[in-house]
Amino acid sequence: MNLQQVKQRFGIIGNSPLLNRALEVAIQVAPTDISVLVTGESGTGKEIIPQVIHNLSSRKHGEYIAVNCGAIPEGTIDSELFGHEKGSFTGASGSRQGYFEVANGGTIFLDEVAELPMQTQVRLLRVLETGEFIRVGSSKAIKTNVRVVAATNENMQRAITSGKFREDLFYRLSTVPIQLPALRNRQEDIHLIFRKFAHDFAEKYRMPAIKLNDDAVQLLVNYPWPGNIRQLKNLVEQLSVIETARDIDGFILSSYLPQITEKLPQVIGENSQENFSERELMYKVLFDMKKDLNELKKLVVEILQQGSAVSLTSDQSAVVNRIYQEVNENVKNTGLLLPSAPIKESNFNFPNSTEQFETHVEVEESLSLEDREKELISKALEKHRGKRKYAASELGISERTLYRKIKEYKLMDL
Repeated sequence: MNLQQVKQRFGIIGNSPLLNRALEVAIQVAPTDISVLVTGESGTGKEIIPQVIHNLSSRKHGEYIAVNCGAIPEGTIDSELFGHEKGSFTGASGSRQGYFEVANGGTIFLDEVAELPMQTQVRLLRVLETGEFIRVGSSKAIKTNVRVVAATNENMQRAITSGKFREDLFYRLSTVPIQLPALRNRQEDIHLIFRKFAHDFAEKYRMPAIKLNDDAVQLLVNYPWPGNIRQLKNLVEQLSVIETARDIDGFILSSYLPQITEKLPQVIGENSQENFSERELMYKVLFDMKKDLNELKKLVVEILQQGSAVSLTSDQSAVVNRIYQEVNENVKNTGLLLPSAPIKESNFNFPNSTEQFETHVEVEESLSLEDREKELISKALEKHRGKRKYAASELGISERTLYRKIKEYKLMDL
């Protein structure tokens, strides 16, 4: 069966190269018993791939069972997959066959496989490696001949690193990986899929199909579709039922599309703030210091280039004092000390030779990060009169982190 025939048989719409590649791989591995892992964002239609594989394989006359691993409670999933014996747990009034026993000679589709508990992952690994499993409450191994196709929308490498998923099971499941593209990466297919859904809902609700004008088509194609095909289908159904006009323009369509706020990369998140709050506080101060010091350096160089004796005007003196005060303020927050005397409007005498010019600043630097952080938090709390919400915002950390630091440094009275 060729690619076009597969699309027609399973109602797959689109000609995107990424989609075609995923289907071609599914067609190639279907006659084998190789385990397949289908990955892709939620709503991309991952459940179609195992159906294609099963129906094009020699197991097509056997059982095909789709299991949503995330929908089965952790306490019963072993029983669902592998069966149980009478009396093996409370409520087990009789023996029961599991999906791996029922699907012997067929195919099991494990959707959201990353949600499997660790204990169940061990059992699944044994089935994949030996073709054997043991019912809950039994000691007798049972043979089964089942092809496993799994799917997930999670980043599996991240799940492995965090200890949520077994690495050996991942490699056993993903003998052949198939990646389904997100809808935003199939722009040439979006309008085609829209028209297909519009036709389907027109028949379902017995009304004329909706159509898009050029502006609406452009908006449709350029929208990022975070919910992928599932979101697009819901949108078409809403428009078909709610709108009385059958011609949809860009203004009408935009009212049905949720506004997507561009997500800027974050250095730290809610959880990572617990570990990196100290470092981020110091970075914030140091970056401000660098900017102010560069401005002050530039001004001093300009003064030196004018001669050995320079008289500052009131405006120049004000600029120098302002920068000095800002730098001094930031330096104090880090424990560094600058001369306390401000710069006054007066004559500045510099050596004629740059070789004789040497700047010497007494610096006392504390290497205690805790002291610096305590001072920053105290200052922020004083500035905002004890209002933790605003103090946390000023420091660039969460209220939760700030509250923990207040207790740690015994700053409850501030």
